[in-house]
Amino acid sequence: MSTPQIDGPVAAEPAEAVAVPASAAPAAGRRQLALHAAALLVLALAPFVLDPGYLSTLGRILGYGLLAASLALLVGFVGLPSLGHAAYFGIGAYATGLIGIHVTASAPLQVIVAVAAAAAIALPTGWLVVRSRGIYFLMLTLAVGEIVFLFAARSEDLTGGFNGLFGIPAFELAPGAAVTEPAPVYWVLLAIFAAGYAILWTVTRSPFGLALRGIRDNQTRMTALGYATTRYKLAAYCLAGALAGLAGSMVTLQQKLVTPADASFTTSVAALVAVIIGGAGSLWGACLGAAVVIIIRDEIGSSLDGHGPLLLGAVFILAVYLLPGGLAGAVERLGRGRS
Repeated sequence: MSTPQIDGPVAAEPAEAVAVPASAAPAAGRRQLALHAAALLVLALAPFVLDPGYLSTLGRILGYGLLAASLALLVGFVGLPSLGHAAYFGIGAYATGLIGIHVTASAPLQVIVAVAAAAAIALPTGWLVVRSRGIYFLMLTLAVGEIVFLFAARSEDLTGGFNGLFGIPAFELAPGAAVTEPAPVYWVLLAIFAAGYAILWTVTRSPFGLALRGIRDNQTRMTALGYATTRYKLAAYCLAGALAGLAGSMVTLQQKLVTPADASFTTSVAALVAVIIGGAGSLWGACLGAAVVIIIRDEIGSSLDGHGPLLLGAVFILAVYLLPGGLAGAVERLGRGRS
């Protein structure tokens, strides 16, 4: 009996999902692992060559990079572009701040609560939204994001309203040992980012990740083959929401301030733009796209009299037309051309 093949309309092949011969797959996996380890080493050495200002920007890029990578799991591997992903980012950020103010400054506990809170909200909302497709999925996720944003903006007693949640103490790794120096703060953020990214990378290369690609390409065929596609999509949605909450916790640990803007539609769109610029099917591409967004919006845009969003929009249009597979796709094509 011949093995059933998954067919149907397929988007551009993700940079991290390029088909390779079975004999070459282990070598390709080891090569990718080596490249990721080298990148992590370079990032770990950044405090020795960057001043505190640039180090703070790099830490912010790590937080938004994890947010973009978690969204890339939905967009590139499941085919679910969300317009409300910042809701879980904001939930994780507020959970970290509230625990820091009212309970403990322990960073591990703050991070655990942030992930748990984001996952707890992603489960019921995901159960609702993953049953829809196309424009309906977009609008439902947008509604979820707006509900969280409005709750954060209007619950002044809990979240500080539009003024934000401030006065968050410096986090601690051990009782009574607050981490305040830029380099140690950055290394903690890098460790959290590496853990979240490793989870995403492992999932996308697992049988679960392959099933998600099959659902993306042809959900009807996967259902006919016996896969519980709704459960697969819900699991992916909850995982993406939990890791978005982890990213929100990272940002709060660094800036010690949370505002409703962290859960706003603008933040969701910025994450989606980062995914598209970097390459929808690439986790590291999404992180690279987040770096582009942060640098243009926050660094270059600050010197353009408020025209940063205009420049970012122009870069986005150019990326869509000139780099169909995003930055990651361009790097992959360049590598294949050299080989």
